[in-house]
Amino acid sequence: MQVTQTLSEGLKREFRITVPAGDLDSRVATRLSDLQGKVQIKGFRPGKVPAAHLKRLYGRSVFGEVLQEVMTEANQKIVEDNKIKLAGQPKVSLPEEQAEIEGVAAGKNDLAYTVEVEVLPEITVGDLKTIKVERLVTDISDEQVDEMLARIAEQNATFEPKDGAAETGDQITIDFVGSIDGTPFEGGAGNDHPLVLGSGQFIPGFEEQLVGAKAGDEKTVTVSFPEDYRATELAGKDAAFAVTVKGIASSQNAKADDELATKLGMESLDKLKDAVREQIGNQQKQASRQKLKRALLDALDSTHSFDLPPSLVEQEFAGIWTQVEREIAQGGDAAKEGKSEDELKAEYRTIAERRVRLGLLLAEIGEKADIQVTNDEVTRAVVERARQFPGQEQQVWEFYQKTPEALAELRAPIFEEKVIDHIVELADVSDKTVTREELFADAESEEV
Repeated sequence: MQVTQTLSEGLKREFRITVPAGDLDSRVATRLSDLQGKVQIKGFRPGKVPAAHLKRLYGRSVFGEVLQEVMTEANQKIVEDNKIKLAGQPKVSLPEEQAEIEGVAAGKNDLAYTVEVEVLPEITVGDLKTIKVERLVTDISDEQVDEMLARIAEQNATFEPKDGAAETGDQITIDFVGSIDGTPFEGGAGNDHPLVLGSGQFIPGFEEQLVGAKAGDEKTVTVSFPEDYRATELAGKDAAFAVTVKGIASSQNAKADDELATKLGMESLDKLKDAVREQIGNQQKQASRQKLKRALLDALDSTHSFDLPPSLVEQEFAGIWTQVEREIAQGGDAAKEGKSEDELKAEYRTIAERRVRLGLLLAEIGEKADIQVTNDEVTRAVVERARQFPGQEQQVWEFYQKTPEALAELRAPIFEEKVIDHIVELADVSDKTVTREELFADAESEEV
């Protein structure tokens, strides 16, 4: 087998592969010889089938197997001899002329074909110790704990029927029919719907107009749908709801006390407070970690530049753009930016390039630091994923055991977080105390 490089342009390489006809014929003959002692053909004793007859029956399928074997060996030789890392699957271009193909299959002609590959760039990692970032931290106040306890108490309160007018915090039971310009709209009606006034369950202005209503009242509630309403056909439009109040109930036992703690499986209110404080702390640690990770990635992105494999960028961009198109169709944020499709594509292509650059960089850092993801870590991730599908745990487990690609998708974020931990250990990280509002600002829009 002869492998000759014919092109080196950026990250693109092209090779010419030539396999002598004798080599192919020898491989085919060896495989047919192996078959001779295994196959059973009517009219012949085991192991006595003539080679020529076997070749007529199985020659094409055996040649296909040999061809696949040869291409796999050639790809390995390309990688090993040239000491390159592939960015994707090689693109193989086999002969197209039927006469040439038949000549190769018949063992008369040498096999000659081309292989195009895209290689990963050589990445020089900067000194990670020079990275300076701040880790945002915040204290847990007693007020935060009390606020969460109050919400928990409200969520676990019972409601008892009451006479008189409805007040904020009461639960009313209503029938309603919504219409726009006198025409009812889809999804705008409901019967026996429980609604806690002040909960914000309905669009702004709806619940406030029912404060003071009594059981049996029929009211018309007029509201305007928000401009960014998820149902774009309703966004910004005025609507009228015919509402019948069928019952009113007041909240009972909405207190944070030992009784609530016992109801939730805690020994006492103090134990419940400890659990709430721990939960708040975990939320803040997660937000702090996300902010720190973003800062580290920003620093890495701004200090490293190298060629990106076009195929990886295109693949990443395609995934992003599919999501953007879905959001545009649903009237999401992407549809309200007032930008042309070309402007949006340019913007999201930059995001795709950033993601590919950082992915390659983190992989290089992890490889140089010999960071490994253990089987136990992957197993725990599979177990955690299975728990998200109650009653289907066994099916989820079997799916991951049979699907290496799915396991790789679980392994990747574990590896990334371990690399981030490694960078944190080396970088100059200082803590900065901020308010809770600052810590959680723009949490949903964090693009790492």
